[in-house]
Order: sequence, then structure tokens, then C-alpha cells
Amino acid sequence: MTTEAGRVDVLQPQPQIRQLQANHLRLAAPAKINLNLLVGPRRGDGYHPIDSYVAKITLYDLIDIRRRRDGAIVFSCQGADCGDDDANLALLAARALAEGRSVPGVDISLQKSIPPGSGLGGASSDAAAVLNGLNTLWELSLPPEALAELAGSLGSDVPLFLGPPASRITGRGEQIQPIPVHPFLAVMHLPAVACNTGDVYAAYDRDQITVDQQLDAALLQQAPSAWRDRLRNQLAPASFRTRPQLADIWDAFSRSVPQPVCLTGSGSGLFVLCDDPSEARAVLACGGENLLDRRIVVQQNPW
Repeated sequence: MTTEAGRVDVLQPQPQIRQLQANHLRLAAPAKINLNLLVGPRRGDGYHPIDSYVAKITLYDLIDIRRRRDGAIVFSCQGADCGDDDANLALLAARALAEGRSVPGVDISLQKSIPPGSGLGGASSDAAAVLNGLNTLWELSLPPEALAELAGSLGSDVPLFLGPPASRITGRGEQIQPIPVHPFLAVMHLPAVACNTGDVYAAYDRDQITVDQQLDAALLQQAPSAWRDRLRNQLAPASFRTRPQLADIWDAFSRSVPQPVCLTGSGSGLFVLCDDPSEARAVLACGGENLLDRRIVVQQNPW
């Protein structure tokens, strides 16, 4: 969004872990965007091989964890729809880390700002943040490899949130390679439409699948205007078929701006990559004032 003076208000980085009291930590769980997402046919194990350039961004869920003394793990969630508490990945992460260990317990309070069903990875990021934060709060001193292995058992997307600011992920998402990406701003449009990942992949499986060749990672070290028109999300057609309303929103957004409008993950989050604040300001000005409450401007998360 923009301020009264026309300056672009970009969401700023937050600390990964902030100590509020001796037994109380606040964790930031960043969203991600898939810059380029290639997906192969479903394998025999039920997974689809993917090849994606992913960048974390400065849109966060916030999680407060407070050490208890009775060994209990107590969870609460506010904000965006959290779904069933017992199925929440943040809670499952805490339980998985506690299994087989003598731990003091924890109160977990999740404040959700990352919309579910948006392709921004909020649930997976929450789980990774809890694993990392409880490793500190409970003084477990587990090495990164152990946390990554546990993260992978919780979901394919969870390990990447324990990794670098930007990465190339392959396999089912568990193979992570750091990559440098030129600083960018992204104007995010967050529709009031949720996409179900399972439905999108089922629709994708009905397509004739030809996997594109991945972009040269060196391109991403240039300003986004040099490569953003070459980005592709191979799940986008399936996402639009399962959610026709999202297809209409993408079409209207695309017709209002000269830059390419991209879909992240299996949807529904849309984004336009910008080189600088002036370009982001121009994108925000397109499409009407009634859309501003669905748009935010983010930058790459630094950690």
C-alpha cells in the first residue's frame, strides 16, 4: 500500500527469534513465493518431482512460545483461518520434537497473517519456526541436519523454511540448494480465494505434462525486469480450472499492468516483481482503489 505522500510502504524484515522474557520467545515465520515452478508427472510414491526457485518474503506469521513446567504442549491460533487445531503443523512440529525427549512443555500462540490456501507456505513456515524456536527454548542443541530431517517428516515444504533466503528446490522439495537473487520488491495480490493443493495437483495430472527446462540461476542475479517475463508456474492452468474466480482475478490484474503477473505455488497468491519502489507504486496504482486492501508490497526476507 502507499502512504499519503505516495511513498511505497514495503513490509520490513523482522527478527527470526526475539527474546521477550527469559522463558518467552517470539518467532517470525516468513511466507515464500515460487519464482519459477516446474512440475513433473506423479511418481510411483505419489509425489510429483518439482524444480523451483523459491524466495522467502517479508510477510510473516508470528508465534509466541512460552516454556511451561508440566510437560504439556498447549496451542492456540488467531487471525487468518487456522483450521483444526489438532491438525495444525505448528502443533504437530512441537509434538514431533518432544517425542522421546524429556521437555518442560510449551504454550504456543500463533498469530496468522499468511492466508491459508494461498501458495505462500504459511503452515510449513510455522512448523519450521516452531522446530527452530523450541530447539532454542528447550535448549536441545539439535544440529541443523536433525531439524531438517524432522522437518521433512512433517511436509515437503517445511525444510526450505529452515534454509537460505532463496533456494532451488528439487525432488519432492526436500533437496535445497542456496541461490543468490537480486533484491526485489513484489506487489502481492491476496484474493479471498483459497486453493486446495490436492485438487490442483489432481487437475494437473489430467493434463499432458511436458516439463520445461529450468532457467539459468545466474539470470536471477540481475534486476527482475531482466527475467520476470520468463517465469512460469506449471500449476497455474490447473489452479485456474479448479478456481475459475482466481482465473478472472489473474486476468483482470494482468490486463491492468504491463508487467507479468505470476502465481505462487498451487495458488491463490499473485505477485508482480518490481525493480524499485517507483515501479511498485505504479503497479499499486493500477486496478482501482477497491483492490488496495487485497495488496501488499514485500521484499526478499534476509534470512
